[in-house]
Amino acid sequence: MDSTNASHSSSIVEVKLEEGQLEGTAARLSHWLIELGNPVKAGEPLVELETDKVSMELPSPVDGTLVEIKMHQDEEVTPESILGWIETNSQATGGTASSEDSASSAQPPQVSNNSSDATSQTATTKVIEPAGKSRRKLVGPAVRRLLRENDIDIDDIAGSGREGRVTRDDVLDFINNGKKARPAGNTSAKQDGNSRIVPHTNMRKAIANHMVSSLLETSPHVTSVFEMDMSNVIEHRKWHKKEFAEENVNLTFTAYFLAASVAAIREVPEVNASYHEEHLQIFEDINIGVGTALGNEGLIVPVVKQVQDMSLFQIAEALQQQTEKARSGKLKPQDTRNGTFTISNHGTSGSLFAAPIIINQPQVAILGVGKLEKRVTVETINDEDKLIIKPMCYVSLSIDHRALDAFQTNRFLAHFVQIIESWGQ
Repeated sequence: MDSTNASHSSSIVEVKLEEGQLEGTAARLSHWLIELGNPVKAGEPLVELETDKVSMELPSPVDGTLVEIKMHQDEEVTPESILGWIETNSQATGGTASSEDSASSAQPPQVSNNSSDATSQTATTKVIEPAGKSRRKLVGPAVRRLLRENDIDIDDIAGSGREGRVTRDDVLDFINNGKKARPAGNTSAKQDGNSRIVPHTNMRKAIANHMVSSLLETSPHVTSVFEMDMSNVIEHRKWHKKEFAEENVNLTFTAYFLAASVAAIREVPEVNASYHEEHLQIFEDINIGVGTALGNEGLIVPVVKQVQDMSLFQIAEALQQQTEKARSGKLKPQDTRNGTFTISNHGTSGSLFAAPIIINQPQVAILGVGKLEKRVTVETINDEDKLIIKPMCYVSLSIDHRALDAFQTNRFLAHFVQIIESWGQ
């Protein structure tokens, strides 16, 4: 470059994951949110990835133009992967670029659509764009979830985003304006006679592999069941629910289950552990994952961390934040990591009892709480048996029998039930 003249120069920037963003979690490319050759702003969602637990959008690192797509739909993404290249224009003030500057601007393989130019290219790459999706339908997980939960067809909404892309605000405006949408069809399903074939999502495949590995290949499951009287917790919640609500926190029964789990783990620390071939790793921090159903999409387990240091209010607040993020598609990979114990409150969907509940490897135990219902119980009062109606539920602990035995299992459950039944006394 002539040192006496100012000029424009361009640099090529790699599209990559930030260091530590996956932290060992497997990821696949779901789809690109920007088409090849289109401009993009720094921080604008560029590509959507699906890990084995959450969907995540990777933002553009710079302002520029997407000049090459290197990785495509369903390809596995690692921290070392280069997903594509963005060309960014910069203003040079004159002078000759240093060798260090030149080395920092990596050049992608050139794309040629003209065979006459092929001999002048250092490499030729065929770019495959996402098939079967218009630009306006390349939406993020939060938008997809809103559409699904409200039974809205995306074609009924006028998108305000780039090239008609439907945004979260577009969907909320559509709902708030009371517009009626026609029933949404399942465009991913393929008709086969009198049945439908719905391809598995990456999340569903990951859940299936994880469950089979846990139950059949990794750990022998054993389940123990106790019955639990919820009278005192119901009474306590009745008196404190409004107080919590004034602070915009919903006091749920699950919050009590987390608190009681901490007390029971202190009684039996081996439950809060990971099994290894040569040792049992017992954790000081109690990080409790809570199974959260996402309808037909599957199940996700956001983690409330360091519950041992929290009050009931803090537990309820953190739990609410994590479950809301899970249901709105805003969970980040770190929100589902480092759990040491898991609770499945399957009773919220009407289940009285489930066994075995699959252990979330590499943990060694998972607590299951069934549906709360009034039952007739027998109590001896003044040497007479009385029939009393109480709000009861079943509580179970499924364990990895390599790490725990019936003694620790029943001791844990006995202490857990004692904490719940004596709450506030």
